[in-house]
Amino acid sequence: MRTAAALWRAWDRLSIYLPVILMGLMALGTYWLARNTPDFSLPGVQRVLTHEPDYFMRKFSVRNFDAGGRLKSEVFGAEARHFPDTDTTEIDHPRIRTFSPDGLLTVATANRALSNADGSEVQLFGDAVVTREATPGAKAPNTPRLEIRSDFLHLFTQAERVLSHKPVTIKRGGDEFRADSFEYNHLDRVLDLRGQVRGQIGPRQP
Repeated sequence: MRTAAALWRAWDRLSIYLPVILMGLMALGTYWLARNTPDFSLPGVQRVLTHEPDYFMRKFSVRNFDAGGRLKSEVFGAEARHFPDTDTTEIDHPRIRTFSPDGLLTVATANRALSNADGSEVQLFGDAVVTREATPGAKAPNTPRLEIRSDFLHLFTQAERVLSHKPVTIKRGGDEFRADSFEYNHLDRVLDLRGQVRGQIGPRQP
């Protein structure tokens, strides 16, 4: 009973801070690379759409700023390719950094990312890791490091949902939770861990 109570308290602490990191990740959809690339099509020219890139960029970075000139988010990548038949953009080795209004940093990396045209749907493939570092100080006192790790993460930025059909590991400080799959709905503030769910509680800091 004591173990169950400890797990419940740890999960309660995790559920408080999890929306911060997931919403930081979903913020990248507000300006995705496909919305910042030029239109190379010629007026009046009918093109046959194929699944061959119509443009690409290598060793690039794209940054987005708010009205006050503060950096909101940035995307780095080894190479990006746009496919005209599906109007999708694929990025090799993406590194995505987003800043919350109070300056908290969320970082997402993966082997590959795929976004639709308006950034409303983003998929991270292969060693997908999303982290928010510990933030001691006035902004978020004694907030430990938070990490989500899976081989696949699927983001629906307008619906504010993140899900994966593959195993996921969520760490907060010394606490760790594992599940076979998960779904988070920010509108309902519901996190659903599915399959075999396991939790481990780390020692509490004095």
